[in-house]
Formats: sequence, C-alpha cells, structure tokens
Amino acid sequence: MPAHAINWFEIPVLEFDRAKKFYETIFEYQMPENQMGPARMGFLLYDFKSGGRGGAIVHNPDFYTPSKNGSLIYLNCEPDLQLVLAKVEEAGGKITKQKAEVGPNLGFWALIEDTEGNRVALHSMQ
Repeated sequence: MPAHAINWFEIPVLEFDRAKKFYETIFEYQMPENQMGPARMGFLLYDFKSGGRGGAIVHNPDFYTPSKNGSLIYLNCEPDLQLVLAKVEEAGGKITKQKAEVGPNLGFWALIEDTEGNRVALHSMQ
C-alpha cells in the first residue's frame, strides 16, 4: 500500500498574480515561480527532500478552469488552521465553512473559496 494518497496537486487560476498574492498572504511566505511549457506555476512550500508531497497554483487556461465544485484539496495548515483562516477574507478569499472538528483524533478542517473561485479545504490537528 502506498504511504501517501497524493503525489502532487495543481490548483487552477485565471489571474496568476492575484492568486499568488492570495496564497502568499494567507501562508506568509513567497511562492517560488516557474514557467513549464504553457503553464505558469507558483509552488506551495513543502519538504521535498524528506519525501513531502506538494502542489502548485497553475495558470494554463487551455488546460484548467477554476471551479468551486471540482476536486477538493486539503492544504496542511499546522499547527492550527485558524491562523491561516484568519487571513483569508483580508487576502480576497471567502470562508464558506468555519473551523470544525473532522472527527475524534482526525483534526479540524475549514472550507474556503480562493480569489479564483476554487473551493479549497484547510486542515490541521489542532
């Protein structure tokens, strides 16, 4: 059985600079950026050398369309997702579900809509 259910994820964006600023604001770090063929990508930070799993925001309108009803990605917000959630609206996003317990010993989650209209979940154990 694989150790991780996910290897990589990509969040579609229409306005790359606006989306990059949103994620940089809520996570308080600068996203590395790269052009890969027709795709402009901004990378969410993760520990690749230790086997961590990561993802990126991607602008490639011929391949991606942001959606609130597509796949749901849970972003790691340790130690407490409330610290990230508190920045969402000021950064231009919307909170669609406040922090709530997933279940006993499964941590907490919240649901947001980013500046591009994507539905994104936040998760932490606290």
